[in-house]
Amino acid sequence: MRLLFKTKLSQFSESLKYTVMKRFKIIDYLVSIALMTWFTIAELVQQDKSFITGYFTVGGWQVISMLVHAVNGWFVKKGGTRYLYHCTAAIMLGAFILIIATGFSAFWLFFYLMALLAPFMAIFYTWLCIREIHVKMQRPLALLK
Repeated sequence: MRLLFKTKLSQFSESLKYTVMKRFKIIDYLVSIALMTWFTIAELVQQDKSFITGYFTVGGWQVISMLVHAVNGWFVKKGGTRYLYHCTAAIMLGAFILIIATGFSAFWLFFYLMALLAPFMAIFYTWLCIREIHVKMQRPLALLK
């Protein structure tokens, strides 16, 4: 009886974890798409500093998402796409800290490089979330079709 209860509880726990993860990932990519769209339109219409605000807002949202994935161990196995993305982001953060520590000698070069790369990284990260939901999170029998 205890084994049956433990088995059912384990199945319920896995199902709940799967449901929470999928819900988070759907919200994650919808918010990313909404933020990128909103700030792109705002920049095109207002032509002011909306790009900078959007840069930090979208980036902040995606950093929070990366931390949630890392803490929960969702799709962060070594050698995976998300793992490589996390490593790339960590290297960029390390480079930023190093530039600040060395006296800002290459700060503007790094700033312009990040301003050019960040939109592509944001789009790639959103694509990664969508791919994980629609490809990696399918039930095993769905993959046989």
